[in-house]
Amino acid sequence: MKLFSANIEDLQSLYIVNLKKALDMEEKITRSLPDLVDRATDSELTAGFRTHLEETRGHVLKIKGLLRQLVGEISTETCKAIVGLTTEASDTITDVKDPSVRDMALIGVAQQVEHHEIAVYGTLRRWAKLLGLDQDAAILESIEAEEMNADEILTDISERVNLVAAA
Repeated sequence: MKLFSANIEDLQSLYIVNLKKALDMEEKITRSLPDLVDRATDSELTAGFRTHLEETRGHVLKIKGLLRQLVGEISTETCKAIVGLTTEASDTITDVKDPSVRDMALIGVAQQVEHHEIAVYGTLRRWAKLLGLDQDAAILESIEAEEMNADEILTDISERVNLVAAA
């Protein structure tokens, strides 16, 4: 089973390939978040998705900057995990008819995405540190912090939305 589509020779190449996957991930999320905004019925949830869409657009720019600085080109490697997670989100949007239950489901799939992103950026940050790329590590840490904040916001919203849906 082939894990990567590129040749991984050392930590530097592993780091670059995974930055390219992170870029693919963020671009896919940027394309899928508007659907979550449109289908959410809770106003706080809709606002949270809109805010995170803007943050995600900023993440795309930051990762492009890191790649441009490291390799001079901006390209992606397919992030297979986010393909599965965004497919799950799309199916949820279609499958759940009750608006309050759909909001619960949207929060659930959004948190799955956030948890994946937190893991990705934590890993990339640690690798950047090992490579002596302290500026990269600081940028990745700031993205990771935004992802953690988005997850906390979703948790706070879910506490209220879940009670409404369960009633």
